[in-house]
Amino acid sequence: MAILPYLRLTRPANLLTSVSDIWAGAAISGVLSTAMLSASLVRSLAWLSLAAIFLYAGGVVMNDVCDADLDATERPERPIPSGKVSRKNATLWGISLLVAGIVSAGLHSMLSALIALGVAITALLYDRWGKHQSFFGPVNMGLCRGFNLWLGMSILSTSILASGWVAIVPVLYIAAITLISRGEVHGGSRTSLRIAFVFYGIVVLLIAGAALLKDRILEALPFLAIFLIMVLPPLSKAFKNPTGPLIGRAVKLGVLSLILLNASWAAAGAGFPWAIATALLLPLSLLIAKFFAVT
Repeated sequence: MAILPYLRLTRPANLLTSVSDIWAGAAISGVLSTAMLSASLVRSLAWLSLAAIFLYAGGVVMNDVCDADLDATERPERPIPSGKVSRKNATLWGISLLVAGIVSAGLHSMLSALIALGVAITALLYDRWGKHQSFFGPVNMGLCRGFNLWLGMSILSTSILASGWVAIVPVLYIAAITLISRGEVHGGSRTSLRIAFVFYGIVVLLIAGAALLKDRILEALPFLAIFLIMVLPPLSKAFKNPTGPLIGRAVKLGVLSLILLNASWAAAGAGFPWAIATALLLPLSLLIAKFFAVT
């Protein structure tokens, strides 16, 4: 069995964005600012990071399973329509990854396993039904990321009750990206792009406000600035000329730039060192993106 087509199905470059969700959530929980990296803390971060990788991979594999007929027309080079991976094998692969994600989360705590189950359910709901809904689809996709941030916060269970509202940030951000991604193949509308501009602005203000309340605004601002530098130019070009390729580039950089938003959260929750560690996932993700599709 050739491994590469199965790996392509998981969108390898995107997997690191899910890891950054976990690190951001852990930083928001407070454990990274109050404790050294003890062996137990390292184990918890490892299991939750691995869970996020499996869950994201399983979700996108099942997305390709559900889109196989459409991809046969629009993206015939993908592993399933090209015949490199059968739909049956892809389904088994995707479900196995989702189960592995739930089990990995459960090795930290039952709460983590329940949140991981929430990620898996919302991912499958999006793959099968949500993506076809004009309003609920983007929100559905955003909820996957919101739950993923909670998965990181579950490293300290009480933090979800105390700071669980922060999940609204990835929900808004990913909803915006999902909305504009619908124009990747045939072109999109300026209305969707306007909404994306607004949502991006709200997201930046919410993170900046949280950092200000924690007296860490100066540590978070550099990452927010780099984020804006990375996402606004391609979004502006797509707005001027909403063709498929330009929208596709805006979506690609928007997805990968989630790492910078998470680095901003890490700065607000745990300080500059954790933010740097999170941000360093971005160059690795960009490198992998040269060899594997992001969307």
